[in-house]
Amino acid sequence: MELHILIDGTRDLGGQLYRQLSEAIRSGRLADGQQLPPSRLLASQLGLSRKTVSDVYDRLGYEKLLVGKVGVGSFVQTPHASPQRRHASTPLASAQRIARWEAAPTPLRRASQETPARYAFIGGRATPSHFPQDEWRACMLHALRQGGQARGRYGPVEGLPALRAAIAGHAAFSRGIHCTDEQVLVTSGAQQALHLLAQTLLEPGDTVAVEEPGYPVARAVFASQGARVVGVEVDEDGLMVEQIPDGTRLIYVTPAHQFPLGMPMSMARRHALLERAHQLGAIVIEDDYDSAFRYEGRPEDSLQSMDRYGVVAHVGSFSKIMVPELRLGYVVLPLAIVAAMQTVKYLSDCHTASLGQHALAKFIHDGHLLRHIRRCHDIYAGRRERLQYWFNGPLAPWFRLVPASAGFHVAALAQAPLDIAELLRRARLADISLYALSSFYHGPARHEGLFLGYGAIDRLDIDTALAKVLAILQDMAPLPLSGAASDSVP
Repeated sequence: MELHILIDGTRDLGGQLYRQLSEAIRSGRLADGQQLPPSRLLASQLGLSRKTVSDVYDRLGYEKLLVGKVGVGSFVQTPHASPQRRHASTPLASAQRIARWEAAPTPLRRASQETPARYAFIGGRATPSHFPQDEWRACMLHALRQGGQARGRYGPVEGLPALRAAIAGHAAFSRGIHCTDEQVLVTSGAQQALHLLAQTLLEPGDTVAVEEPGYPVARAVFASQGARVVGVEVDEDGLMVEQIPDGTRLIYVTPAHQFPLGMPMSMARRHALLERAHQLGAIVIEDDYDSAFRYEGRPEDSLQSMDRYGVVAHVGSFSKIMVPELRLGYVVLPLAIVAAMQTVKYLSDCHTASLGQHALAKFIHDGHLLRHIRRCHDIYAGRRERLQYWFNGPLAPWFRLVPASAGFHVAALAQAPLDIAELLRRARLADISLYALSSFYHGPARHEGLFLGYGAIDRLDIDTALAKVLAILQDMAPLPLSGAASDSVP
């Protein structure tokens, strides 16, 4: 690449070059340590004499803005206190809109970016070391060969045919999904699927019903489209369908493993929800974020497999099953919105990156995904057992686990009044990351407690960490009310 320098006319050529290079270095446009072109090359590019360029380089070196290395070249040396470049402060017509986006909530963003403690009960993450790197590498090499055949062309907006077929087969096998390949839309993770559904289905002022407590990112996505987001309480059977308000256009639920409390939605509630959605003409988003891991009881039908009205959009992701950086997910769409969703996806990003799609299609087709799920199932089951031991035993006077048969997080409800914020603070000092259940409520928390992810913490570390938590609790509340009364599972 040529260095961006503009020489105007034939006068003061060295001065023009000096001022532009000096300003570029002092403003930070040229980064510290960046190599400049050799004087002969820059002179040729700008139509100057080599001596003119060499004299400018020497002057910048004298001012300690450049440092020359014999036989290597000239390198930028940024001043320690370089002034910031000033930008014009023109009042923008979109200032109010910009301010609203700046003020928009970005829930869980800080938790996802912070450096976790040594013992981290963070949700939504798997242990990277369990991912089958060799098998995935082979699939990526296969993808490179496939990509070479179609290099220079854009991919289909709905996703590669091989991956859509693989997803449809996997979803049918593991979740009983009834769909054709046409109904599968490949996305850059489940979050993009939610955003595309919101863009397609919502107008400003439309009502969206979400679980309370629930996934705060989904609430923020729907609110960003100008929707009126209404929280609907959950109890031990899941979403309380009778509370869904009239006029609702979109309903967001996590029926297999309620987020964050963990209990499944009962069959009666599922049938009631489908009937209510049919009555309203509303689309139901079934977020099936971690149902691949089930530890007890018989597998339950997905909501989509029970849908006789064509109102359920089933959202799935490979981020939690595999690795988050893969950024691949999907949504199985009702036939009525397939074409509209493809249009919105095309206008959003044209198509999801093809290389990962080729690799994932091969990974699923060759059986690596199911084998990986089976291996991880045993690992997560062992971690879940250790959590149950601690919360049903030593920690039982303070907390009670909400029964959950799937996923890789659990919720623990406080049995007696307890300063959860202080518990989290003391735990962090002991290098333990705990998370408050109250952060998943939009309004006042009906229940205080802990959200405990066990996908990213080893089994032996669970014992070490919870022994420390027990000591903290004994110091904070040495005589908890044994068998203290508490509400039923919310």
